[in-house]
Amino acid sequence: MVADKTFTCTVLTPERRVLETAATFAAVPAFDGEVGIMHDRAPLLCRLGVGILRLDTPQGAQRIFVDAGFAEMLDNKLTVLTEQAAFAKDVDVEAERAAEAAARSRHAKTPEEQAARQHEMTRAATKLKLAAGS
Repeated sequence: MVADKTFTCTVLTPERRVLETAATFAAVPAFDGEVGIMHDRAPLLCRLGVGILRLDTPQGAQRIFVDAGFAEMLDNKLTVLTEQAAFAKDVDVEAERAAEAAARSRHAKTPEEQAARQHEMTRAATKLKLAAGS
């Protein structure tokens, strides 16, 4: 029975609860690669990168942009704490294209500025990918 193989997935930002749903699979964008999550997975705590959280739910597939934070899987409960989260319908494509172009054209002098510039480009490109459905 499918219900026996689900776990609870909750996505939280500092401002709000973005999602709480049952899931049968999650692909979590960890900072160093994707981590697959299924029912009865061993406990896990990982740092998130910028990416797309992919969920298989009884209602169908869901994809959510996440921007850094942490994910914890414990007792069949996946909790994703992130700075930003957005569904494809919430992405302002023109604003993200402008943000990506602005970051790309900005000259970064220090390693910190280079890292911030790269983060902004990655964030915008990932949101655009989500909006495009890829």
